[in-house]
Amino acid sequence: MPKTKKAKPDKVTKKQKTKRETQQPETKGPAGSDETGIDFARAWVEFPDPADDEQIFRCDLTWLTSRWNCVFGSGCQGIQAGRADDGCCTLGAHFSDEDDEKRVAGHVARLTPDLWQFHDVGTETGWVGVDEDGERQTRRWEGSCIFQNRPGFAAGAGCSLHILALREGKEPLETKPDVCWQLPVRRTYDWIDRPDDTRVLQVSIGEYDRRGWGPGGHDLHWWCTSATSAHGAGDPVYVTYRPELVELMGRQAYDRLVELCEERLSSLLPMAPHPADPTG
Repeated sequence: MPKTKKAKPDKVTKKQKTKRETQQPETKGPAGSDETGIDFARAWVEFPDPADDEQIFRCDLTWLTSRWNCVFGSGCQGIQAGRADDGCCTLGAHFSDEDDEKRVAGHVARLTPDLWQFHDVGTETGWVGVDEDGERQTRRWEGSCIFQNRPGFAAGAGCSLHILALREGKEPLETKPDVCWQLPVRRTYDWIDRPDDTRVLQVSIGEYDRRGWGPGGHDLHWWCTSATSAHGAGDPVYVTYRPELVELMGRQAYDRLVELCEERLSSLLPMAPHPADPTG
């Protein structure tokens, strides 16, 4: 991937920086892809945070009521051509901050060789690397994140930190880097100055589409959020991602979100459905 169009997830607590000012990139995946594109009508809802009167939530109901589900290992084409088994782990995971890295380190210490395929490498020579900008991330090993067990490994293919959480009866969000468990939900912050000279923090909860990766996101081989092959779940995103959304929003705000999502789904003709969702 060209260095001038580096693709990596944003730090989850910072506002996206615009790097392209004159060129309008393609909004669909490569030729032959099942991606529907990212520019379409969306239904957003805004509501006060029940737990904080200085904060409001702005949520993308089109995304949160969509039938997206992760198809890692069962149809995922991967973000890099020829590496479908990596899913979105090819580039490793950037830490959101020092606390994120420290938290992950505590769980890495509990990984054993039977859970982590590259345990010897990680413990002997390290599991943290830096990108070309000097930002810290999980180390890449043999073409992908060092924590990714490859197909055929006895404990199972996929993230060893995810497997650790399931073995211990925890939610994977407890053991994995922030960006790993938040994907493909994206949280951003904006301070809003209102006409009455008050100020409120707007927290947006939406789809982590190609743009969320920065300019390099448009160069990814494939991305799942707008792909029809990843939109076949029985339950919508706000249900399947309940633990992650509670962590991102707080319990009271999530409960209010559920009410709004259910009101949308109960309508006969919900406005602005996700174009990747099955029809009928």
